[in-house]
Amino acid sequence: MRVVLIGVGGATCSGKTTLAKYLRRCLPNSFIVHQDDFAPPQELVPWHPGFNVQDWDDAPGAIDWPRMRSALAHVKATGQLPPGHSSHDHLNEQVEIPAADDTLSTWRTRFSELDNSAAGEEIQWVIVDGFLLYWDKGIADQLDIRLFLRVPHDVLRQRRHARHGYHTAEGSLWRDPPHYWEQIVYPAYVRAHQSLFEGGDIENGNLTPEARGRLLSLKGQKTVQELLDKSCQAIVNHINNP
Repeated sequence: MRVVLIGVGGATCSGKTTLAKYLRRCLPNSFIVHQDDFAPPQELVPWHPGFNVQDWDDAPGAIDWPRMRSALAHVKATGQLPPGHSSHDHLNEQVEIPAADDTLSTWRTRFSELDNSAAGEEIQWVIVDGFLLYWDKGIADQLDIRLFLRVPHDVLRQRRHARHGYHTAEGSLWRDPPHYWEQIVYPAYVRAHQSLFEGGDIENGNLTPEARGRLLSLKGQKTVQELLDKSCQAIVNHINNP
């Protein structure tokens, strides 16, 4: 079995989970690993020293990195999630953003043909969705394909403010305190990703030479369909030219 890990990263509210779920519909024999499922228990989430609120977004404390690295290593070795792994993604708002059925059908056919031409080697596709996929080198290095959605600040802010909250693994609903986006979410996103872009410009900067060889920056696509087409073509290119 060949296990292919596809990273779908980007800021909160960038559309990464929507894209991941469409990729799952296109890729035969696939499943999603959500990075949010590796957040620490709510009582262990650090408190921001300046604003006196829990900080779910600053990279060092936002994810249980050893547990996620171990889980992805297990997935890569076996093509399966670790025993006992569970997800709470289904508890969160699931906003349906349509993509054309003929596009989905075209890509399903294309990937089925890839599977059939794999010379007897079964491909297990694993989509890894997360807002901090490329901060931890141990995580990023395990990913075979790395997609990064770049969405303008004002669009991200509008989408975040429109959300009613996020469910934690314990089942409680986290609601953003006042000014949480401006004071914590976006600054943490910038800190975690500015090293990927020239001049640290995450909004308009080009990828650094090192990142350019490892990351596909998805910017300027106006619809889910455009994102899906570009992402699927990148996956095909990787399989044909590993």
